[in-house]
This record gives sequence, structure tokens and C-alpha cells, in this order.
Amino acid sequence: MIVGAGFAGSVLAERLASQLDARVLVVEKRPHIGGNAYDRYDDAGLLIHPYGPHIFHTNSADVFDYLSQFSQWRPYQHRVLASVDGQLVPIPINLDTVNKLYGLQLTAMELEGFFEKMAEKRERIATSEDVVVGKVGRDLYNKLFRGYTRKQWGLDPSELDASVTARVPTRTNRDDRYFTDTYQAMPMHGYTRMFEKMLAHPNIKVMLNTDYREIARLVPWKHMIYTGPVDLFFDCKYGKLPYRSLEFQHVTLPQERFQPVGTVNYPNDYAYTRISEFKTITGQQHPSLTSVVYEFPRAEGDPYYPVPRPENTALYKKYEAEADALENVTFVGRLATYKYYNMDQVVAQALTAFKRLRERYETVGAEVALNSGSAALALPVHSRAPAPVRTQ
Repeated sequence: MIVGAGFAGSVLAERLASQLDARVLVVEKRPHIGGNAYDRYDDAGLLIHPYGPHIFHTNSADVFDYLSQFSQWRPYQHRVLASVDGQLVPIPINLDTVNKLYGLQLTAMELEGFFEKMAEKRERIATSEDVVVGKVGRDLYNKLFRGYTRKQWGLDPSELDASVTARVPTRTNRDDRYFTDTYQAMPMHGYTRMFEKMLAHPNIKVMLNTDYREIARLVPWKHMIYTGPVDLFFDCKYGKLPYRSLEFQHVTLPQERFQPVGTVNYPNDYAYTRISEFKTITGQQHPSLTSVVYEFPRAEGDPYYPVPRPENTALYKKYEAEADALENVTFVGRLATYKYYNMDQVVAQALTAFKRLRERYETVGAEVALNSGSAALALPVHSRAPAPVRTQ
């Protein structure tokens, strides 16, 4: 039984069904597969991402080759601009960002000296503020990072782990790509089509609009793969893990193009953090319409981002210890392991989890063969789930 039909659940379902000939039931509480990467066509016929833009990028040939079994690709390199001081400048910070903001004509070599002059050196990098201020100084930090981070997380960067802003590099050249990964592409026919092919194996059954707790005691299962929030699995016995949520406002506009790049950030103005235009991201053509999405961070709602603070990590460790003690449940994915993973990292984690499960099945199968002369694989069948989780 696999709980969740996003990347983690779908990859493991496909691997277990195709490689171990296992029978798999995927249980998804939403009315669709694909998790947050789900995409669909709107009323104007444009392919949109209901849960915000999902840009695929990876340095892993194994991950890219695996997903390539289920989709062709359209090359796409994502570019982001930030609206600052009445103008649009590249993000991540590069040579053009600095020259445009300060009216300078620095070279790449001179920019390194500029950063050194602006930086406030830190003996210890502990917070997101330390990362940025220690690298490019407080003025750029205030212009490009502080406001965006406060909106996105509901916390000042000085209250967040260094990993939040460490994800965004600083460049001294004019490279304006948001990512520099080896593989940067979008599924040719969308993510949902890719998930459909991934889950098309005859051994896989999918139940939508279903909370696994409604059926886990009714359907016999040998092993559960859980991809939902780990605290909910354990009935929040140690307390609720904090997550940030998002609200999306989708708008169809009567014009061919709305903005010059796929995403424009608004670090200091407005309640939303960014606007993304799907035609740019997906490569669609339409002469008179375009579809955009505004993102509004929220404290409540569907869990999207684990909040990286030391006290939250300590709380998660309690749930992790409980999870590790369960032999018949595997926890995989961003929510189940309380980590801010990109899509390719979730796929890699799922492939690694499959290898461990395969080794376990093969070991059990070998023991059965030795004891009974049979090559059949066998794990204990559980007619009930772990203790049911009450709806919060």
C-alpha cells in the first residue's frame, strides 16, 4: 500500500510493480495523481500547474534517464527577474544585477572586489541572514532577500536556518539562468501524462479521493510506503510540525505575453511573492491569451515547505525515531522526511528506497527458498494499519 501519488509514491509504485512483480495499491486523498506536480489544461486550453510552477532540473543522469522512460522532454532553462527599485534585475545576483541596481559598469573581476567591500564578514554562518550579508552585504540583502524571505516564511531571515538562502548562488558573470544543472527540461506533454505512464502497469491500482486511514484496516497489505506528513502519521503525539503553505491565484489574460521571463519575484512590493507565466515555462503558443499565477504564502493550508529551524529539526527527530522503529512502513518524500527536497531529489530518494526494499525482498525470498525449497517471496501480511490517525 502506497500512501500518496506524487513523485515519491509513483516512482516506488512503478519500481515495485515492474521490477518485483508486486501488487501495488496507491491511495491518494486528492482527486488526481501527480501530487503538487500535477498539471492540467484550463478553460482557455493552456496547460497550467495548479500548485505553482514546477521546473525540472537535475545533475543526476540516473534520475533523468529513469524519468525519460515515461516522457519526452522539451529543453527549458528557467530565468527569473526581481522587481526592485522600479526595475527588473536578474536573480540569482549576477554582474548585470549589480550594474543595473547601482548604475555601474563593473567587469566580472571588479565585481568580486565590490562584493568583498559590501560584505559584512561573519565568523559563524548560522542563519539565512548570515549567508547573504556575509557574501554580498546588507544593501543587496535588503533589496533582494529580506522582504521575500519574510513573506515566504513568515519569519525574518535571521530566524531561519542558513540552508534557505544558501540554495540561491551569487555569480560574478552574466549567467542569468536560475539553475545551472546538467539536465534542464520540461515534460513534453506535461507532468500528469508522465505520471499516467508511470502508473500504467497492470499490477498498480490507484484509489483517488481516499484517505488511507479509511481503508488500511480493510485491505490486507504486506508493506506500507507513506509519503504524507510524518507528524500526522503518528497522530502528532509530540506536537505538530510547522509547514508553510501557499495560496494560488490563477488568471487568464487577453494578451499574448505578460512578462519577459517565466517568473518575476516581488521581494518588497505586494502581498504575493512572485508571478509565473506558464506559456514561457511550457513552450505553448497562443496568439491572444496567456495564463499566469500569483503566489501568496500562508501560515495555514496544505503543507508545502518544512520550516527549517533548529527546534523543528529537533521535533522531527522524535518522529524519525518512531518511523525507523517500524519494520513494515517506509517513509519517503518531502513531507514524510520533513526536508525541503527538489523534485529530482525526491525521485532519487524513492529510487534508493526501492533498492533497499528489493534487497529486503530478495533476502526474505532466499530464506524462504532455503527453508521450504520454494523461490516465492514472502513478507508478513498485515490486515490492519498502524494505529489510525485522527483528523486534526
